[in-house]
Amino acid sequence: MSRHEHLERSIPSTSSDPTAEVTMTINGVTLTRQVSTRMLLSDFIRHGLRLTGTHVGCEHGVCGACTIMIDGRAARSCLTFAVQADGAEIRTIESEEKEDGTLSALQQAFQECHGLQCGYCTPGMIMNIRSRFDSGEELDLSDDGIRELISGNLCRCTGYANIVKAVRRAAELTGRA
Repeated sequence: MSRHEHLERSIPSTSSDPTAEVTMTINGVTLTRQVSTRMLLSDFIRHGLRLTGTHVGCEHGVCGACTIMIDGRAARSCLTFAVQADGAEIRTIESEEKEDGTLSALQQAFQECHGLQCGYCTPGMIMNIRSRFDSGEELDLSDDGIRELISGNLCRCTGYANIVKAVRRAAELTGRA
């Protein structure tokens, strides 16, 4: 027996974890699924639903790459169990695209201002900013205010200067400036 065959036989085809039924609305679509009670929301989104725009970086809630919106507020999906989202309204980066396939104002601003390089942090960054924009709270569009807004999202590539510009540009495009 090859190593691959041995590995395939040694991995159970089903989990013995307890499961629970969850119903949630993700990007406007209501769905019901059976999930392991230990499954992280980030894994459910990425692997269960194949919405791979939500990235997983540190798996400790530090980097912000997995940021989504739960009931209108930014949240770390790597720190949330899927069962905790039962009944919730969830938005992922995939919800940013307009019906006609064009970019949202936030995505357009990141593109125009070169607010991304490798792009790994970008979905979480955009969802964090989207949460704040949608909250109706007053925005502090000074450099320090924007840096405070994005302080929960780590970027290893850009140095943040163009991200700050992109947030300010997105505020202009959405009438929040």
